[in-house]
Amino acid sequence: MEKKKMKGAADPIVCPGHSRPVMDLFYSPLTPDGFFFISASKDAEAMLRNGETGDWIGTLKGHKGAVWSCCFDSKALRAATASADFSAKIWDALNGNELHSFEHKHIVRACAFSEDAHLLLTGGFEKLLRIYDLNRPDASPKEIDKSRASVRTVAWLNNDHAILSSSSDIGGMRLWDVRSGEIVRTLETGSPVSSTEVSQDGRFITTADGSTVKFWDGNSFELIKSYNMPFNVESASLEPKFKRYIAGGEDMWVHVFDFHTGDEITCKKGHHGPIHSVRFSPGGESYSSGSEDGTIRIWQMERTAVNKNEMSQKIEEIPLYKDGTQ
Repeated sequence: MEKKKMKGAADPIVCPGHSRPVMDLFYSPLTPDGFFFISASKDAEAMLRNGETGDWIGTLKGHKGAVWSCCFDSKALRAATASADFSAKIWDALNGNELHSFEHKHIVRACAFSEDAHLLLTGGFEKLLRIYDLNRPDASPKEIDKSRASVRTVAWLNNDHAILSSSSDIGGMRLWDVRSGEIVRTLETGSPVSSTEVSQDGRFITTADGSTVKFWDGNSFELIKSYNMPFNVESASLEPKFKRYIAGGEDMWVHVFDFHTGDEITCKKGHHGPIHSVRFSPGGESYSSGSEDGTIRIWQMERTAVNKNEMSQKIEEIPLYKDGTQ
């Protein structure tokens, strides 16, 4: 695939600070104070930054091993991290204080707040899912222990009534009913899923497995689109306006594609190692990438010429009078 760099494209904002690979990125929703993102790194730290400027806000210190996953709650008041030190931690996102540490029996690879922010979901090498009640942090968690392999990604769905999880060792996404703890459906993939993202409105689920990016209907769980890449993909993210998506992986480039056609729009070069995580900002005006090289880069979405597919959609949206005039 020819790698295209747009002429005159703005250079990215480079965010140093981590001393080891950046494994995960997560954006907050829009808040009265703007939006933010958190990064997880193998240096045993997570960092909070201004989502627009990349300015450092604070570092969450307390883990004794690599931090594999990170997230904010729905109001960006708390953060959660999952670590190789056999723990998941809850943090005050305003002052950086550790609020609680949930001990596990093995490496924790993934964490996610429920939509109402009352629950924390974790998964990892124990091959089970745990649900912690944050209103009773000292209470024993609910355990769902029928995972066939170690857990790689987790996500809440359907107003916190369902959970989607993937494994590091086997392909497919497993859909769990939270009340019964049973698998109600499996979304088939050819390789283990390394990245899962649920759109802000819940309409789309974006996954990366092997060299494929897939998009699923968030209500019916049917496969909508599947695009093959000429490289192994570790992470993918869908623009909030559903026009473009990005993918990053072993080739060290951030690729931008047209969501409707799959055509590549541009590539972004700058990282010096594989890309482990890519995410769009909540408004879609920028996107970020975290890499093996220990840096995060924030890229601005270019205001490029409208492609033929977008133009045809815009024409279809123009109301016409009965005589065909506008």
